[in-house]
Amino acid sequence: MTSIQTSVPARSQGSASAWQRLSTNRNWLALWFMMPAAAFLILFLAYPLFLGVWMSFTDARIGRDGVYVGVENYEWLWDDSIFWLSVFNTILYTTVASAIKFAVGLYLALLLNRHMPFKAMIRAAVLVPFIVPTVLSAIAFWWIYDSQFSIISWSLIKLGLIDQNINFLGDPNWARASVIFANIWRGVPFVAITLLAGLQTVSPSLYEAATLDGATAWQRFRYITYPLLTPIIAVVMTFSVLFTFTDFQLIWALTRGGPVNATHLMATLSYQRGILSGRLGEGAAIATAMIPFLLAAISISWFGMQRRKWQQGTDND
Repeated sequence: MTSIQTSVPARSQGSASAWQRLSTNRNWLALWFMMPAAAFLILFLAYPLFLGVWMSFTDARIGRDGVYVGVENYEWLWDDSIFWLSVFNTILYTTVASAIKFAVGLYLALLLNRHMPFKAMIRAAVLVPFIVPTVLSAIAFWWIYDSQFSIISWSLIKLGLIDQNINFLGDPNWARASVIFANIWRGVPFVAITLLAGLQTVSPSLYEAATLDGATAWQRFRYITYPLLTPIIAVVMTFSVLFTFTDFQLIWALTRGGPVNATHLMATLSYQRGILSGRLGEGAAIATAMIPFLLAAISISWFGMQRRKWQQGTDND
């Protein structure tokens, strides 16, 4: 009696074993779990981004599809003085606001890290400016900066420091300073609370040992606190720069880019040209032009904090 043997093709066996290895591999399992989130990001972030870049090379308007015009929109922007003013305003706004938010936020974090009465209540109060809706806080600042009923002007007049009301939102220089202050007020809590969380991961034994060795408060901060906080500072400042550079709601609610374009940021100018004026191609070009500036700002914030000589052990001060 002869037995019939059925042979499975080698290619099928190889495919089955390869698929089995992939299905049981931890890295591939993690990839499968990441795919829904990746699909979400591609659909709602990557697709609009690439669509906006494509529209920047067209003359699209609201109500009709555009045709490809090459770099014509960018040529218009290159010769547009208002665009370059918005670039200057954006860089000034981001640089000044981010620097002050970091300084004030770090000070508050160090202060809140100490033992003090009502510390929990103070921490909750510090968070209030950050959790209040942007438009609501903008309305409050609109009243504070009002040319006729400003509480600041009223207080200064009562103190005899000025003779008439300050037109905070009507003068270009005052308007720039006013919106920067409003952004600082809203952004400091994020920096302070995040740095406070980082401070609480530093072991108290390090400070105790440094104190026993005769280190001053500045030396403890310089050689213990600041180096250990560097990774967190890099992350916080990267997000702070990102939020500040792309700020739209606060500026639009307070000044709408005025007076005479003095507070126009690239984000608000893009909205004005693309949505209100209907020139989608030009608005998309302004938004696309933000990308290199934004990448440069984030790179400076991130790599500037990461590549410090003292962090690499080459500082002998």
